[in-house]
Amino acid sequence: MVTKDQPVKFKKARPHPFWKIFWLSFLVVSLAYAWYSFYPPSNSVNWDNEIASKQEISNAFDKNTVLFFTAEWCSPCRIMKREVFANEEVEHRINSEFAATMVDIDAVASEALVNHYKIVATPTTVIVNAEGEVLEFAVGKIDKGRFLDMLNTVLAQ
Repeated sequence: MVTKDQPVKFKKARPHPFWKIFWLSFLVVSLAYAWYSFYPPSNSVNWDNEIASKQEISNAFDKNTVLFFTAEWCSPCRIMKREVFANEEVEHRINSEFAATMVDIDAVASEALVNHYKIVATPTTVIVNAEGEVLEFAVGKIDKGRFLDMLNTVLAQ
């Protein structure tokens, strides 16, 4: 019998083995998804990372240029690199018909380019002509179909 002065002791029930397996599986799947999202595969797009101003675009390229504004910390950018730029059709189209520049918005050298095109979010995809004038743009993560539509629209002009 328990008196008022004695603490009540409860017997802790052991969890069912199902829950141990469930939570371990949940952890493994979560880590796999994080790895998938944050580590984009390499791609064969010929990215130029040295362009820092609109004038350099005009001087460096005599064809339309895809500007991809990104940042190291940008998760949607990484997903886009995985789902769009690692696609063979996209790689072929960019390399054969466009010049490509990946612009890190956090880099001091790209500040003029970011300010000129008024980039406020990542990822932002801008397609410009040889004079640096905007032909097509998309703010935020886009899928492969939307990206190819952008390329087709520019080539149709």
